[in-house]
Amino acid sequence: MSASVSLSNADLVAGQLEAYNAQDLDAFCAFYADDAVLGAYGGDTLAVGLAAIRERHRKLFADFPQNHARLVHRAIVGGHVVDHEDVSRAPGGEAFQVCAVYSFAGGKIARVDFVK
Repeated sequence: MSASVSLSNADLVAGQLEAYNAQDLDAFCAFYADDAVLGAYGGDTLAVGLAAIRERHRKLFADFPQNHARLVHRAIVGGHVVDHEDVSRAPGGEAFQVCAVYSFAGGKIARVDFVK
């Protein structure tokens, strides 16, 4: 899936999850706005801007080459998409659940807030 065509918000999220699991950094970043923000729900800002998001995920993919997120459930609420995911860093390694709340602007992901 490519972010270069007009996609629904759910398709944007699905595409970035597919790229995340493939650890395709360029494809992953293509789904995000230049000024996108990653945040911890109700708390810290994790990354501001596409360059920071790219660097954060470059490091994550290098540190955890077998990292994988499995979609448990996707909900569309108004203009937002909410994903519940099971994430494993490696087979038999660290695993956790996360809820990602996506917001959009200009046909791209503008903000993601993570509930963990």
